[in-house]
Amino acid sequence: MQAIRVNQPGGPEALSYESIADPSPAADEAVIRIEAIGVNYIDTYQRSGQYPLDPPFTLGMEGAGVVEAVGSDVSDLAVGDRVAHAMHLGSYAELQAVPAAQLIKLPDAIDTRQAAAAMLQGMTAHYLAHSTYPLAAGHTAVVHAGAGGVGRLLSQMAKRAGARVIATAGTAAKAEIAAAAGADDVIIYSEADFLDEVRRLTDGAGVEVVYDGVGAATYERSFDCLKPRGLLALYGASSGPVPELNPQILNAKGSLFLTRPSLGHYTLTRDELEWRAGDVLSWVAAGDLTLMIDREVALANAADAHIALQGRETSGKVLLIP
Repeated sequence: MQAIRVNQPGGPEALSYESIADPSPAADEAVIRIEAIGVNYIDTYQRSGQYPLDPPFTLGMEGAGVVEAVGSDVSDLAVGDRVAHAMHLGSYAELQAVPAAQLIKLPDAIDTRQAAAAMLQGMTAHYLAHSTYPLAAGHTAVVHAGAGGVGRLLSQMAKRAGARVIATAGTAAKAEIAAAAGADDVIIYSEADFLDEVRRLTDGAGVEVVYDGVGAATYERSFDCLKPRGLLALYGASSGPVPELNPQILNAKGSLFLTRPSLGHYTLTRDELEWRAGDVLSWVAAGDLTLMIDREVALANAADAHIALQGRETSGKVLLIP
């Protein structure tokens, strides 16, 4: 089979399109013929060595396709089932062996491209809005990168919960996308300081929660957007990692809370995985959660997808197609 391998950490040029052996399923696994692959920032962190892995490895944490083989202990999946997963390394490939416990069967109304666009970012938005800081009517949230893959979905879920959303975006075009996703107010951070604007929009009160997937470029002012006892959910680092923090800063800025959450810790049980994936996929199927696929790129050209993502050229989801 063909796969994208990382033999040494580096830039997009480190992505190598290679022929490797087809996988066979372990007793608790299924082999999936991948039809669509979700591209995520975590892929760029692993490729660059920011999240170190032992090379060589096949990149990719999200995929959807059709079951081609099952292990001897797998009883709830069959050849031909359409499935998807998130957070199992190795999806940048034509075939992938995945533990059956991590696979979600797709509803008839969801195709594999939709699933690959929804699983990782959709479940990330789900845990942020429903668990990390459970939103409700009366809450105000700042959503950074409101036109991005997670940002669009998170804004939609926040509005479902009755919260007010203040989104940030880098351009007028991206501001329109964020507004279409439900943001009540959108700050174009290239034209105005987002902290000043958040203070203005909240009459100086601040917000209950800031959802920040940008990291180094935003985290300091994100703290200052918060009300006393507010929460900064630092779920990503698209602009670079945040330096080490002295916890005293949380006291000085108003007894704040800081969390660095990860999807894996919010899908620790099968029940939790099914809850999050089930909600996301059912909302997409019903038209209550809208996806935005920015582009589809051939697997062999994965480097182009990484360049576009890291260059902030995208709005919504980037898919690779084997």
